[in-house]
Amino acid sequence: MRTISKAGEALNGHLDHRNPLVFDTHELGRRPGALKRLTRSADAPKDLGIDGVIGVPEGAPVELDVRLESVMEGVLVTGTARASAEGECVRCLEPLSLEVEADFQEMFSYPDADDRNRSKTADPVDDAEDDEDRYFLEDGLFDLESVLRDAVVLALPMQPVCKETCAGLCSECGIRLDENPGHHHDVVDARWAALQGLAETVQDGEKDNMGGAEPGVDEKQEK
Repeated sequence: MRTISKAGEALNGHLDHRNPLVFDTHELGRRPGALKRLTRSADAPKDLGIDGVIGVPEGAPVELDVRLESVMEGVLVTGTARASAEGECVRCLEPLSLEVEADFQEMFSYPDADDRNRSKTADPVDDAEDDEDRYFLEDGLFDLESVLRDAVVLALPMQPVCKETCAGLCSECGIRLDENPGHHHDVVDARWAALQGLAETVQDGEKDNMGGAEPGVDEKQEK
């Protein structure tokens, strides 16, 4: 959920400037082309990743390199986030960790920029829908949490593996194949199972015949 996705929410919201994910743009002023670069560390917010698959643990350090650029409509925010993610290998189910680097870019608009740039003939319904997909500054502040979360989710693998060559688990007994490279099960092809059974029946019948007298022997003895 975006913290300040609507103009109304931005004006009525209350951002805490002490939060490391909240940035102050007052030094930029409203001079198009003004730049500011920031580097800071922040604690990872809740649910920073793909639920049940892999993610950055809540409270883990996230290193941020952020570039703020003042433009006509607001402040263009570009940056990179780096953190360690934890999850489970989808092949062998062993715990894993990997370094994630996520790039992001988002425009945070001035609250009054929406009114200045909006056409007088614009449909109010369309304008409301546009606001849903926009971020707005609140008293010169913006919260990076939603942008960060979207960027990290896109940067994480949907099917993480401990290593590309992971052989996974045996489908018969669940043993880890990387630790038992020669492991296998003798499996009879179901298509041959019936024939094998028939062959065994025939062999048993031949043994029974071999145990009896040969044809014609009794007749010769009687004569």
